[in-house]
Amino acid sequence: MSQNDLLRELLLLDSNEIKYSDKQLKIVEAAIETFSEKGFAASSTSEIAKKAGVAEGTIFRHYKTKKDLLLSIVTPLMAKLLGPVVAKDFVKEIFEVQYENFEQFIRNLAFNRYEFVKNHRTVVKILLQEISFHDELKEPYILLFQKHIYKDFQKTIRQFQDQGEVVMWPVNTIIRLIINTIAGTLLSMFLVLPDQNWDYDQEMEQTIDFLVKGLKG
Repeated sequence: MSQNDLLRELLLLDSNEIKYSDKQLKIVEAAIETFSEKGFAASSTSEIAKKAGVAEGTIFRHYKTKKDLLLSIVTPLMAKLLGPVVAKDFVKEIFEVQYENFEQFIRNLAFNRYEFVKNHRTVVKILLQEISFHDELKEPYILLFQKHIYKDFQKTIRQFQDQGEVVMWPVNTIIRLIINTIAGTLLSMFLVLPDQNWDYDQEMEQTIDFLVKGLKG
């Protein structure tokens, strides 16, 4: 399934509160493509309209400003990708599993996020580009992580420390190192240097090996 097909599927998924017309879908899809390629600041509504095959005035009949268009895209899409239900599923898939060792945990976590970014890299790219400039995008996901994921993450790391598999550093430090390392690998492969000839599986295996050896107790 292409990125555009995945985006359309997400837009239409359980859209009880938002009903998209065909023109509106074209606008949103064109905006996603344009924001992803050029960034929010460098994108124009005239360019988005041209790409969507509609008049520029059609955009402003649906969205008062370009920022309203951005928020109307990212907020519902990321709610479906990172909302409470998805966060609970993530906790179940990652933290409610019996692992034989720390490597199994890191492998499950790393490849879970790898599949997520690979499948949704266009929207993730927009979010990462704009999250520092728009508090409306940042705050919900900080709260979501703190409420639904962080405690389980801490508990899991402490368990591996108790088993002697993970170095006895502060738990928050270990979580930071895990997140930064996995996120850095994914950002490099899919968003920063996507045109490089990456061997994705090898990069992920090396990332896992780096974390397991680097955090060994």
